[in-house]
Amino acid sequence: MLSDKMTAALAHDFRLMAIAREVLGRKATPFRATLFDKSPNANWLVVWHQDTALPLQKKNESAGWGPWSVKQGVIYAHAPASALEKVLALRVHLDDSTLENGPLRILPGTHALGVLSDDSIEQAAGRIVARDCLVPRGGILAMRPLVIHASSKSQIQQPRRVLHIEYAASLTVAEGMQLAQA
Repeated sequence: MLSDKMTAALAHDFRLMAIAREVLGRKATPFRATLFDKSPNANWLVVWHQDTALPLQKKNESAGWGPWSVKQGVIYAHAPASALEKVLALRVHLDDSTLENGPLRILPGTHALGVLSDDSIEQAAGRIVARDCLVPRGGILAMRPLVIHASSKSQIQQPRRVLHIEYAASLTVAEGMQLAQA
């Protein structure tokens, strides 16, 4: 989606870049963008999880990386915490995020726990109080890929669209591992 000129322009906007650079350092760069469009026609539930797959320029078997997959011609691998800690997502809210339209929910502090198994994620969800991320239209929410997060289905007819832009401290996230633009 970064191949779209408008999306790329927004991802490189000086205000978003300032946030990314404040967290990741002066070489921060966007590498992936995804539009989430929750509406009456596309209304889904997302269970508690972490975002652990990264798009890579080539497959390079290395300890801690994998399993590997290919989606729309892009190679992906589940990455170790050491690589994921170099990533920040900035979520640009195109609509208000409310309690009724399936907002992002997070388990605070879980980004510091590393890559967790499904059982560990389920246990964390049972003991940590979730926080709803309510963001007005035009607002920005910053999140780390390792924070445990989820969302419920929308209960109303209004859409909840979010442009999820991911930045990395560098396109080289580990030795021999170069992020692909996606």
